[in-house]
Amino acid sequence: MTTRTRRPRSAEGAKAAGYIGPRSSTEAILLGTLIVGTLDITDAIVVTVLRGGKPVRMLQGIASGLLGRASFSGGPSTALLGLGIHFFIAFSVVTTYYVVSRQIPPLRRRPVAYGIAYGILVYIFMNLVVIPLSAIGAVRFSLPLFVNGILIHMFGVGLPSALVAARTSDPFFAFDSSETPA
Repeated sequence: MTTRTRRPRSAEGAKAAGYIGPRSSTEAILLGTLIVGTLDITDAIVVTVLRGGKPVRMLQGIASGLLGRASFSGGPSTALLGLGIHFFIAFSVVTTYYVVSRQIPPLRRRPVAYGIAYGILVYIFMNLVVIPLSAIGAVRFSLPLFVNGILIHMFGVGLPSALVAARTSDPFFAFDSSETPA
């Protein structure tokens, strides 16, 4: 029979227990943003190239959510803006999961299941709310892009967001509703 030990609630306790993971909320969110943003943009670049497109134009397409069609005549600067917007969205997604997981402990205890579900929710929100309300507007449905989008959001967005949140030893918001912070 194995016994389950509780995760350390302090950075000192985590270090003493040999715990591996981000030690602060800032570190967790920045690491999660880097992982999620890089996985998602890599997927987008690969899909774009396989479909015969150019990565710069794809990045300008992200910026077109803010600038409209003018982004496609902005050269490298609008491509960089698109990359910045992409990582800002990744930051927002990771931060949202992190903060909510501090209020709802099961999100930290079962990161695989909840992370995959979160990725699906992010995909739905991005495609049914954010993109239609942006300057991009409605996008034509494509089954291959839908399947790819769901998979990358499950395993490249939701899952890493949840795993980073679950592995953080910072006690930021990490108390049960029945407990009071020290």
